[in-house]
Amino acid sequence: MSGTNDSDAFVFFGATGDLARKQIFPALYAMVSRDALNIPIVVLARGSWTLDKIKDRARESIQAAGHFDAATFEKLASLMRSAEGDYSDPNTYASVKKALGLAARPIHYLAIPPSMFGAVVQGLVKSGCAQNARVIVEKPFGRDLESAKALDATLHEVFPEQSIFRIDHYLGKEAVQNLLYFRFANTFLEPIWNRNYIKDVQITMAEKFGVQGRGGFYEEVGAIRDVVQNHLLQVTALLAMDCPVSSDSQAMQAEKLRLFCAMRPLDPKEVVRGQFRGYRDEKGVAKDSQVETFAALRLHIDTWRWAGVPFFIRTGKSLPISATEVIVNLRKPPLAIFDSGAHMPTNYFRLRLSPEVVISTGALVKKNGENMRGEPVELIARHRTQSGKSPYERLLSDAIHGDSQSFTQDASVEAAWRVVDPILKDPLPVVEYEPGSWGPDAAKHIVQGDEAWHDPQVEQSQPC
Repeated sequence: MSGTNDSDAFVFFGATGDLARKQIFPALYAMVSRDALNIPIVVLARGSWTLDKIKDRARESIQAAGHFDAATFEKLASLMRSAEGDYSDPNTYASVKKALGLAARPIHYLAIPPSMFGAVVQGLVKSGCAQNARVIVEKPFGRDLESAKALDATLHEVFPEQSIFRIDHYLGKEAVQNLLYFRFANTFLEPIWNRNYIKDVQITMAEKFGVQGRGGFYEEVGAIRDVVQNHLLQVTALLAMDCPVSSDSQAMQAEKLRLFCAMRPLDPKEVVRGQFRGYRDEKGVAKDSQVETFAALRLHIDTWRWAGVPFFIRTGKSLPISATEVIVNLRKPPLAIFDSGAHMPTNYFRLRLSPEVVISTGALVKKNGENMRGEPVELIARHRTQSGKSPYERLLSDAIHGDSQSFTQDASVEAAWRVVDPILKDPLPVVEYEPGSWGPDAAKHIVQGDEAWHDPQVEQSQPC
């Protein structure tokens, strides 16, 4: 269902890129299949990319994604128009203006390198294509705090903040959005979701694979820029923010911003950077590379709710498993009335975000027998969705409708960069680790006291 404030045309810069092939065309196809997209799609093409050639690429992309209906694709293809030219050529934007026709509220999707933002934004405003328009930009939004501020300044020359949608596909994942719902829809959590009951929080994003032939790209980003500054700090915000006063996007953004501003800049002494053995042999990687493929860190949040509670964040490539998991460890009871064993785990909540969606609670129960001795058990709830939207389908649809709840504000982006800037400007040397391990041994010391990292395990399949 469309609204009076919905965008009435979708302009796609970067339609011939890898992201378009893997994610965007399947997302647009899915939106059409749900009758959620019925506006012109203007695709920017350069050189030999004719409209027919782009349609063929879109068809191949959608077929490769595993779902294809000829009638649905023909409907998508009928919405597509092309505009030709180089991004630095004013005639390109005259072509865009012509392709837009009577559209009065276009949305421009910049799936292009940030270095091109300036030329595209100026081309849009000079041609009149920026009037009453919105713009979507992809991560990474900058390389550090200074570059993020510069990109914001470039966009703000033309677009007000409420018309800018900074896309992070991780925020469109069903499991990530479920974090927020689980926290604030269940009364039993709020009384204990604070420093009085929670000992620490662990967030692990592990990938079993390496850089998959993208060594040149990874040399430009590294693990901290690639997933810590955006994905994992966003997950932290959802876990730690206070309840917004309403469900509208402004209220949600305000609470997230308050939480980001309370994150203390990282102390290099509380960060370990690792690099898996063999990374320097990858194509495009320097033989003396100091780019991290693993990072473990201790984050502090200076609010009344979280003061003194460490957030341990870990991510890496070539680890034993591909999984993203949150562990919220609760404090032990004040008196050990019953024998629970010297190394018995504390109570905890476990939130598996991928590849499965699992919510579980760790508890202690009495062992069979005469003695009051305990053993750990896990109470597990699995949530199976049959036809959920992909992250890009959800986020592109939200942007077209003007809903910014799952996007990031300029102030929040800059606050997140402020957290990681100290370890980007003066990084310690990387520590090598073996592929298939849980990273360098030094990472074990990031976790304090008698606590240890919780290593995600392969989920045991259960009968429905």
